[in-house]
Amino acid sequence: MTATTSTASTTEVLNRLRRANGQLAAVIGMIEAGRDCKDVVTQLAAVSKALDRAGFKIIATSMRECVLGEGGSDSPLTEEQLEKLFLSLA
Repeated sequence: MTATTSTASTTEVLNRLRRANGQLAAVIGMIEAGRDCKDVVTQLAAVSKALDRAGFKIIATSMRECVLGEGGSDSPLTEEQLEKLFLSLA
């Protein structure tokens, strides 16, 4: 993977995590304000989805690096390790 692609993937993951962070702060504020349970759960579901998408992006990037034999100084993940990571998000 080229440095540009890796940087783009990292930026995308960080943006998703920042969005999830903001959504989680909103959930905390909603609970503190005594907002309706339905609204809180809906926002919490959005946080969960944002975190899942960030995790899937990280795993997809690792899989691409593994398949292409790229990935820098770290040892490439085995198929078993990638599968375990993927299933941890399920």
